[in-house]
Amino acid sequence: MENEEKDLRKLASIQTISEINPIPGADAIECATVLGWKCVVKKGEFRAGDKVVYCEIDSFLPIKEEYEFLRKGCYRKMYTGEEGFRIKTVKLRGQLSQGLIIPVNDENFLLEEGTDVTEDLFIKKYDIEVPAQLRGICKGNFPCFLHKTDEERIQSAKRVIEEFMGKEVYITTKINGSSMTVYKRDENDPVGVCSRNLELTETEDNAFWKVANKYSLKEKMLSNMCIQGELAGPGIQKNKLCLSENDLFIFNVYDIKEGRYLDFEQAKSTAKSLGLKFVPVEFVGVFDFTLEQLLEMAKGKYSGTSNYKEGIVIRPTKETYSPYLRSRLSIKVLNNDDLASEK
Repeated sequence: MENEEKDLRKLASIQTISEINPIPGADAIECATVLGWKCVVKKGEFRAGDKVVYCEIDSFLPIKEEYEFLRKGCYRKMYTGEEGFRIKTVKLRGQLSQGLIIPVNDENFLLEEGTDVTEDLFIKKYDIEVPAQLRGICKGNFPCFLHKTDEERIQSAKRVIEEFMGKEVYITTKINGSSMTVYKRDENDPVGVCSRNLELTETEDNAFWKVANKYSLKEKMLSNMCIQGELAGPGIQKNKLCLSENDLFIFNVYDIKEGRYLDFEQAKSTAKSLGLKFVPVEFVGVFDFTLEQLLEMAKGKYSGTSNYKEGIVIRPTKETYSPYLRSRLSIKVLNNDDLASEK
């Protein structure tokens, strides 16, 4: 199987510290805010208004002398054998810290806020090994006429809150699994099954195709139909829903010919007609939330389990374009309790 495409997420970027606040009971550290993220920094090292490099959680920094201070808590070896320092959510003196703030060097000082410096700093995304049942045999790259499933984290795009304000939205539980896409383009074309980045050849032992065949999707899919969801179950992301067998939870239905996502009610109806589960819906109504309220809403556990849910996803009930995101209006809010519990 070919390697999947690199993650396009902006892991390290030039940003500005918006505020510095003390941490109760802490003399040597304080809390800096960048975008919507809170990061613990050495006291007196930064000031509000400083331009810095912000590294998001899941950044994997190379072994370099300037990062050696991270070794005790962040050293990791990926399944590829590559060594480095993984940035993850931690709690220090009771303060949640999500990311790493480092001074800009002279070369980066004149860069504009928001500039992506991930590759310049040789930073990669920390990845865990993909289970054999999810790798499959590559049939080709992810179809160019479809969109991959991924939402920006709300702390990195706070301005989206303004775009949501006053709109009718639906908020769903974010399922902790593996992204799955099933599509049929023309009447005489075969059904295609994809992981996040690849189209997969049908084999008996592949988890994606097993679920597609479980629901007879080769027979049920209509022309120009694309469904996207999260594959969850045993052997996938620690099976936090405690499922006895793999299952698919739909969150997108896309009309290939018209080039648009179906609205909320249409998407639910399509999932039902195919005999598929729609992701759990937690709220439907007019959006009037602050960042703090959304972060609180993202907390909790998967129903019937003792496992933290991954978070929530927010979308308008009627498909809407976001000028800020330059894509459909959709955002995810991760559960900080879940992030802090990661090993």
